Amino acid sequence: MRKLIESTFMTLNGAIDNPQNWSTPYWDDEHSAYSVALMDGVDAQVLGRATYEAFAEAWSQRSGDPYTDAFNAMPKYVASRTLKETTWNAQLLEGDAAEAVARLKQTEGGNLIKFGTGSFSKTLLENKLVDEYHFWIFPVVADGETMFQGQGVDVTHLDLLGTTTFKSGIVVHKLAPKA
Repeated sequence: MRKLIESTFMTLNGAIDNPQNWSTPYWDDEHSAYSVALMDGVDAQVLGRATYEAFAEAWSQRSGDPYTDAFNAMPKYVASRTLKETTWNAQLLEGDAAEAVARLKQTEGGNLIKFGTGSFSKTLLENKLVDEYHFWIFPVVADGETMFQGQGVDVTHLDLLGTTTFKSGIVVHKLAPKA
């Protein structure tokens, strides 16, 4: 069975939206190396509509290094109630998003990675479909929406699998749902 990994950027106060406004000054060689290692064994992305649209706009314009080229070439599966078609090597998940991801996890292939947060993240959490979380906590405070804000999330306990601290101050907590 394929593993679903969620990778999420957040501020010290838990803001998750508009990371392009606060995360960029912290990107360095350690950040890049962790990103490359995180993608090892991953062969497809699972994205919500908003993240897909933002990534398609930003990433499809980039090329020239192995990470970016692999990221762009990787198949993408998009959960959306409103999109009718996709570009950028993507296809829409058919029917109920949780059921579609559960089916996708049963197929042959490498791990799946999900970037971004929102209602799709809550759906995956509620249906116990995420196998591993990588919460990137940036040493910055910013106004914004927090993960699962106002979404009525049930208590979910996680096991700490490891912590990585970068010289820039980023701390990544690697966690998995308790069995």
